[in-house]
Amino acid sequence: MFDFESRELAFWDHALSRSFGRVIEPRRRKPIGQLVRSMLGCRTRDEVALHAYHRLGRRWPKARDLARASPAEVEREIRAVTFAEAKAEHLPAALGRIEADFPGFRLDRLAAWPVEAARAALERYPGVGQKVAASTLNASTLRRPIFIVDSHVHRVMIRFGTVSDNATARAASELVTISGHALGADGMFQLFRNMKRLGQTICRFEAPDCSTCPLASRCRTAGKRSI
Repeated sequence: MFDFESRELAFWDHALSRSFGRVIEPRRRKPIGQLVRSMLGCRTRDEVALHAYHRLGRRWPKARDLARASPAEVEREIRAVTFAEAKAEHLPAALGRIEADFPGFRLDRLAAWPVEAARAALERYPGVGQKVAASTLNASTLRRPIFIVDSHVHRVMIRFGTVSDNATARAASELVTISGHALGADGMFQLFRNMKRLGQTICRFEAPDCSTCPLASRCRTAGKRSI
């Protein structure tokens, strides 16, 4: 099974890179910064979440300052993001607990943990689900080999037929994390970014454009639509 999936992942990586290009390596944030940015980004457009992240940084330059902010204060700074009230509750609460567990917010200690143990540790905190945890581990300076699955990537994997229609995003992440070990941490980040772009531009929720999809030749959904 995993050998098959490894071949499929190699196909995705090649086809998507040929269509969208290689992702320019971002300036990676420290893990605590990436966690905050990812929490803001849930169900929110990237540019809106990034703007809110910078607003928080200007108001509370240090994580310990944000941990001591009131939810009402935080909500005023992030009001443009989706579910701002809930995120304003979760952010200080999560940071306060992280500070207690990792003095100095030294999440870099997770670099030595087994990757699933590190994910599980992060998911104990308020507002931190599988996507935020994976993003904190993979997209930050930690560079852990764990695959990020957001709503766009989840939709693509279901339509492609890689996971079942009722598979969770966690199951999709675990499948690629296990079978895509050859990609390494940077390759998993590259694949995530291009699959997300595919979901945003071609394999859209409302109307997938299978005729222009670089994965269509081996996609279950595209095959059905062409019949």
